[in-house]
Amino acid sequence: MVTPSAISTDEAAVRPVVACLFDAYGTLFDVTSAARRMADEIGPDWADLAEVWRVRQLEYTWLRNLMDRYVSFRIVTAEALDFAFASLGLVPRPGLTDQLMDLYMTLDAYPEVTETLAVLRDNGIATAILSNGSPDMLDAAVSSAGLTDLLDDALSVDTVRRFKPAAEAYALGCRRFATEPCHVAFVSSNGWDVAGAATFGYQALWVNRQNRPVERLPGRPAAELETLTTLPDRLRPATEARR
Repeated sequence: MVTPSAISTDEAAVRPVVACLFDAYGTLFDVTSAARRMADEIGPDWADLAEVWRVRQLEYTWLRNLMDRYVSFRIVTAEALDFAFASLGLVPRPGLTDQLMDLYMTLDAYPEVTETLAVLRDNGIATAILSNGSPDMLDAAVSSAGLTDLLDDALSVDTVRRFKPAAEAYALGCRRFATEPCHVAFVSSNGWDVAGAATFGYQALWVNRQNRPVERLPGRPAAELETLTTLPDRLRPATEARR
């Protein structure tokens, strides 16, 4: 059996790019922040609830792709929350699930996000979100975090009705910036998402916030980062790469 090779930390591993696309949830926005804000009411199981909620949310997107039963990410998120409460044997008081869903619309951004986006734009690199999130969720999160003026777009898979890692979802970035996948950087904290983006042809960078091992999947990260802080040092603009 071949052991996956170490991820390159050579800055030259990432070629000049026209645009940098970001996954939203877990990459720009802290998916645990909704449950954390309600920790006193949820009780000591709030962190377990946040974890099950997130895992089931992702699993439902993959399963719905396989079943060809697309619904908006907002619905998937609500269904995953219901499952999380039930799986932990918790009975939320009336209105708590609605509160958590409202808080999920305005998740906390990670502390380095604003500066990272600003530096990339100052460096001449277009920035956008490419997310499973439905348009209303992305609009609310971006506005709440004060990122509106730092992003060229927030691309939702809702327009193609296929969740990542489907190729149709990743293709939205090429369409938006009129370029080939090799001229686009894609940044995610989710290993499976990085693998999917790399397989599609993007230069995928992994923000490994939780120090996890590399996924045993096709598609390798071009680089691994601890946070987004060092991302601008990795990327160079390539306006000549546009079609």
